[in-house]
Amino acid sequence: MINLKDLTLKEMEDLVSSMGQPSFRGKQVFQWIYRGIESFDDMTNLPLTFRRALSEKAFIGKLEILEIQKSKSDGTRKYLFRLEDGNTIESVFMKYRFGNSICVSSQAGCRMGCSFCASTKKGLVRNLTPGEILSQLMAAEADTGEKIGHIVVMGTGEPFDNYENLAAFLRIVNDKNGLNIGMRNLTVSTCGLIPVIERFADDFPQVNLAVSLHGATDEIRSAMMPVNRRYPLEELIATCRAYTKKTGRRITFEYTLVNGVNDSDKDAAGLKKLLSGMLCHVNLIPLNKVEESGFDTVSRQRAMEFQQILENNGITATVRRELGSDIDAACGQLRLSREKS
Repeated sequence: MINLKDLTLKEMEDLVSSMGQPSFRGKQVFQWIYRGIESFDDMTNLPLTFRRALSEKAFIGKLEILEIQKSKSDGTRKYLFRLEDGNTIESVFMKYRFGNSICVSSQAGCRMGCSFCASTKKGLVRNLTPGEILSQLMAAEADTGEKIGHIVVMGTGEPFDNYENLAAFLRIVNDKNGLNIGMRNLTVSTCGLIPVIERFADDFPQVNLAVSLHGATDEIRSAMMPVNRRYPLEELIATCRAYTKKTGRRITFEYTLVNGVNDSDKDAAGLKKLLSGMLCHVNLIPLNKVEESGFDTVSRQRAMEFQQILENNGITATVRRELGSDIDAACGQLRLSREKS
């Protein structure tokens, strides 16, 4: 059985053509799905015989909501979803002045092994399909009754480790016949898989890129992020500079501040030296404490002091806004806590 949410418009048209229908029927099915229709019976402009044939060949995937944590202060919602095979993933719905945003997962688990992250504790289970990534957004819209105009692929998993499915997802959500979310309203985060960054620059030059840095030296970054042993900082930063030159787009560098590890004035100076002259922005993130990691977070004041050092040296930086502080949890913690219970 085919999950129709996994298909781009062209793939949908090819599918219905293979069933003896004119290709425009594929566009009709595509449009119905992204209006939120979940039953073929409700696709009233399709012939009944075709709807029956389609139901024998395909389905419209959806996710089961296992748990929702709701912030009483700012409207943030954290979702725990169950996939068809029983695996679980998380997403976070956030409200901003510019509109609603969602952080979605791209894998069940993760194999990158970052030492401070809860999502990687049990390794990679499997990649998510395009439809499973997309269904996180649609489930959140159905639950909140609100449209979502911005997507960040920063949840569980390394998006560039699931590139083909990620690429299909980006094309589907951008399609004017579907959700019609602009490429510039999409952001993808990576821990620094250099060959895929280069491919991404060619395939999606308008999609925003965020790179997880978390250290200004190879010694610190390798201790926190094993990927740095394969793609060290010198090569990564050179690739990022080439990316900005090719696309003309600013890169956001995610930098999680860990108490006593990468939060000193020396670390800030090293970060300034590393990024000097690049079209970039640094997003400083006080660590969401993960009990299993043994790491501790920094104070908000220390994060602001670190930011000021960067700003004083010409590197634009912000400290991530504390959304949903009353439900604060690192990505992966809700899933792990459910598995323990």
